[in-house]
Amino acid sequence: MGYTSNSGSAAGAPRRTPVSALRERPHAQVLIIGGGINGVGTFRDLALQGVDVALVERGDYCQGASGASSHMIHGGIRYLENGEFRLVQESVVERNRLLKIAPHYVKPLQTTIPIFSTFSGILSAPTRFLTHKQGKPKERGAFLIKLGLSMYDFFSRDGGSVPRHQFRGKARALAELPRLHPGIKYAATYFDASVHNPERLTLDVLQDGEKAGIGSGLPGGSARASNYVSLLSTDPAAESAGPAGAVLLRDELTGEEFSFQADVIVNTTGAWVDLTNAAMGAESRFMGGTKGSHIVLDHPELLAACGGREIFFEHTDGRIVLIYPMGDRVLVGTTDVEADMAQDAVCTEGEIDYFFDLVGHVFPSIKVERSHIVYSFAGVRPLPRHDDTQPGFVSRDYRIERSERKASGVSAAQGGKAAVVLSLIGGKWTTFRALAEHLSNDVLRELGMERKTSTAKLAIGGGLGFPDSEDGIQDWVKMHMAPGLSADRVTGLLTRYGTRAEDVIAYLEAGEDRKLRSTNELSVRELEFMAVNEQLGHLVDVLIRRTSLAFRGLVTGELLNEIAEVLAAQLGWDATRHEAEIQHAQEVLLRFHGVTVHSLVA
Repeated sequence: MGYTSNSGSAAGAPRRTPVSALRERPHAQVLIIGGGINGVGTFRDLALQGVDVALVERGDYCQGASGASSHMIHGGIRYLENGEFRLVQESVVERNRLLKIAPHYVKPLQTTIPIFSTFSGILSAPTRFLTHKQGKPKERGAFLIKLGLSMYDFFSRDGGSVPRHQFRGKARALAELPRLHPGIKYAATYFDASVHNPERLTLDVLQDGEKAGIGSGLPGGSARASNYVSLLSTDPAAESAGPAGAVLLRDELTGEEFSFQADVIVNTTGAWVDLTNAAMGAESRFMGGTKGSHIVLDHPELLAACGGREIFFEHTDGRIVLIYPMGDRVLVGTTDVEADMAQDAVCTEGEIDYFFDLVGHVFPSIKVERSHIVYSFAGVRPLPRHDDTQPGFVSRDYRIERSERKASGVSAAQGGKAAVVLSLIGGKWTTFRALAEHLSNDVLRELGMERKTSTAKLAIGGGLGFPDSEDGIQDWVKMHMAPGLSADRVTGLLTRYGTRAEDVIAYLEAGEDRKLRSTNELSVRELEFMAVNEQLGHLVDVLIRRTSLAFRGLVTGELLNEIAEVLAAQLGWDATRHEAEIQHAQEVLLRFHGVTVHSLVA
């Protein structure tokens, strides 16, 4: 979810095709509210079963918690301490699946845990396990970590494609990673996985769902989705003539409002589940999210010290944290503090100090300053209400709550049927496919339908036919080079789109193209491709979610002006909207990500 803007409600905002498809046929069997990875995953799964499904998201896809993750696809080794063995097993299985069905975005990640003691934590571990209360922090020693990694390997044994863990003594650990704290006693190394482009993976899943709905014979297809559409409330006027599943929606870019009806409503709005239910007249108290923040550093010394590995460890307060090399940047995270839903989820100065302290905990000879920060971000985890349980011990598992919205007014007098509401509580990136399958099965049961196909082995988007080796990648790049498309440019397209880059390349070659002056990573026709095919609502969508330019600290005033100029021509923005989009991008980058971008002086 996250920030929204009405900067497009002024003149110069043309009617949007995705919204038109919803307005022209304002009903479906299922309406999903929330376009994070879990909502989008459920959209895809239902579309593949032949369900008439619609999805709306009040911001951009993957804008909220899904876009504020630690970029990890992992089994959750620390969940073993919580006794969440089912979740760990499912997470490991899904991690291994995603490595196979989404290889363009999900990659193996070598992870090292620096360890400072041998037996510490053995006596306090049972207390943590039984009570889920942190108490006074007590470091987990080598014995406990070895036990946990052995269990982790056990869960990974079937269908796994990553090596088993290894332990190193101090001398060998420091030989491999010489900048580690000299006081370490051991280092344990194991493999999980990473997702460097979570926003684009979400978009791939969405487009798979939309394609599955094509050919249904229904206007707009049987799988329709639109970003920047918010839920306002129930719509009693519409309910009086139909089922109780009528809600009032608003196009956030034009201000237009319209009614939409569904037999089943699926609430996947994450930390906003209770607020969404309240808007539909169905009060609930399911959620108790916690905020997690991260910073991104341009710090070559720290990047080199990581040796290409994620450094994953327990900080002095007992919190599990990470230092994670991503390309030529380093991601540092994360916090786990109670979230105030009335406040913006942003990384605070206190959290930045915490991150600097944790870097010094394992790399004491490396100095990190605020000048190294190129980007920061925060999100609210969709955790269940947890009362006195410490945030770190709140379950990361998920559950589905069912309720009914009773017919009212004339509809009730006529015997109108109730609409079912399924609310998703919890969920994590790694298990989105399995969660979507579970949630879809519940929906199918409500509709009296049977599952037609499983997504367990179905390639996602540009993961279909993706090369399985570095040599294969080089061969793919050579095959797709052409005049105006260098090896670097094709490699960049393959990284951004997976094998769907073939569609992009065909689009680029179908007309006159030129690279942007402000970056070598984008061209005019690629921006046009995004505008036509990827539901761009704002300029900032390109910077944060269609590319990684903001994440890497590469946004300049010149870049803002140039991209806005191209999008204005493609999306029909007038001069007022064009200027508003530049200002909106500057405000979002500063307010939510700590990035100041100065406008060019005319």
